[in-house]
Amino acid sequence: MDGLQKYKELFFSTFKLSACTFGGGFVIIPLMRKRFVEDLGWIEEDEMLDLTAIAQSSPGAIAVNASILVGYHVAGFPGAVLTVFGTVLPPLIIISVISLFYQAFRDNAIVNMAMAGMLCGVAAVICDVVINMAKTIFLKKRILPVLVMIGAFVSVRFFSVNIIVIILVCAVIGAADTWYQGKEKKAGDKR
Repeated sequence: MDGLQKYKELFFSTFKLSACTFGGGFVIIPLMRKRFVEDLGWIEEDEMLDLTAIAQSSPGAIAVNASILVGYHVAGFPGAVLTVFGTVLPPLIIISVISLFYQAFRDNAIVNMAMAGMLCGVAAVICDVVINMAKTIFLKKRILPVLVMIGAFVSVRFFSVNIIVIILVCAVIGAADTWYQGKEKKAGDKR
């Protein structure tokens, strides 16, 4: 695929994904995974998991952050710019149109029922994201990432630990684990 075709594919892929994504940024992650990992094969499964983790822990909307990272990974700075525009334009257009008719949308019973129904679908998609990300961690057959995942969940859910603290602690544990794994590999190579 030539450069221009790749740029078009990046823009229109993120544009279509963003236009059909309701329920927040996490909903776009499995759609991006399907498109860029499974359909196009531009990103490996582990890389997508890493990009998702970075996007989630960075300030800003996760959909935009993930788009920037995917676009940059696939096509450098121009790819990042295109995917940002592809991700931001559909909500901007939709919200602009809705704002013109806000009063009618707010009081419309059918719209309210449709929104309530979409919440169920959003919950299902978010559960799917969690299960797929957890499955990837469990398949690595390493105990530390599993313990970190469980510890982070318990800390947030039952002890209301601030998410920033969780992210920082997980980053330190991940960095220490990576350093230790590298040191072990070097020691193994010397033998």
